[in-house]
Amino acid sequence: MTQPSDDYDAAARVALFQRGRAVYDKWCAPAHDPIADHPGTAALAAKYGGEKPPALLDRDDLTAERIREVVRGGVSVMPFFRKTEISDADLEALIAFLTDKGPA
Repeated sequence: MTQPSDDYDAAARVALFQRGRAVYDKWCAPAHDPIADHPGTAALAAKYGGEKPPALLDRDDLTAERIREVVRGGVSVMPFFRKTEISDADLEALIAFLTDKGPA
């Protein structure tokens, strides 16, 4: 039988994933969705030359540290995002979404 804390943990994980998906959809998808002409996807395709998937949703090598670094510091033509745009809590949800790929 599932313990109440297990139910809470699962519900919290689902909520975190959904929040991360919403952050991704608002701030990342316009540049990084798996469509070749999206600027971030195109830039990563050129950078990796087929060695890694260019779409963020297809990556399994993203780390929390790298995501924080890029979101807060920007890279190349990608701007940095202020905490008033992507809060620390939203950034952690985005990291969970991009690195965990969803609740079990």
